[in-house]
Amino acid sequence: MTLMSTEQAAIARRAYETLEPFHVLAYFNPGLGDAQTDLGLDGHAFYVGARGAPMGEATGAVVAAAFYNFSPALIESAWDRARAVGLEKVAERRYAMLDEQYRAILGDACERITPLLPEYEKAVGGLPVSGRPLGAAWASTPIPDAPHLALWRHLSVLREWRGDNHIAELIGHGLDGIDAGVFHEAALPDPTVRRRVMGHRFFLLTRGWSEDDWDASVDRLARRGLVEIGDDGHRLTSAGFDLYQDIEARTDLLTGASLGTDVADLIERTRPFVKPVLDAGVLPGTSKKS
Repeated sequence: MTLMSTEQAAIARRAYETLEPFHVLAYFNPGLGDAQTDLGLDGHAFYVGARGAPMGEATGAVVAAAFYNFSPALIESAWDRARAVGLEKVAERRYAMLDEQYRAILGDACERITPLLPEYEKAVGGLPVSGRPLGAAWASTPIPDAPHLALWRHLSVLREWRGDNHIAELIGHGLDGIDAGVFHEAALPDPTVRRRVMGHRFFLLTRGWSEDDWDASVDRLARRGLVEIGDDGHRLTSAGFDLYQDIEARTDLLTGASLGTDVADLIERTRPFVKPVLDAGVLPGTSKKS
């Protein structure tokens, strides 16, 4: 790996870790209940409909393929319910919810986002989307007028495009949807490594898999020598940890190669708009700062 590619990979990792909280306000905020009630949708249908809306009137199987670590049955059923309401209505209600949430959290700072937008539009507009279906779908969406919503849209393109890169790495290493999730949720032999996990129960609840699905996946991964099973669950073996690090590194390298190094300063200038989202205390693992 060259010095340049190492720098690019590090910037890609920094972009993911820095910008992700701004994006995931769409999935964790006090307005979700009202948005779902207004449309008559449950949490899964609203989530799948809003996130998948840029894919248009695709079949549920196509959307399930893009939502890699979810149970296809869950995605197809949720997608059908969202389509029955209308994907455009779901997307509009999601943006209305986000508008309310960002204005409440950022206040007048929303307008100070404007100078960042041309740079983000250029950055995400130049991403190669071949072989990246969800990233390509989001890249085709119109840019909202409100600065905070435009920023969220650009970060959504970047996030879903990176996710497509990550799925490509998972496929290349023989990890299907459920195995990829169970692999990621395994305890690490090095507890100092920072990462986001959901936990066994929340993963099954949100991804639609059963306990039997989980156990069968753990057994498959154990047979491959990637995890070891203990009384307190499963843990990555040294070979599994090497694979985990390799997948993360290759995802960052693939992402960074297209992002380049020019976005490093842009990421830093976005931090002041991400911190209030973290300080609002609405995201998992955060608490409200006075």
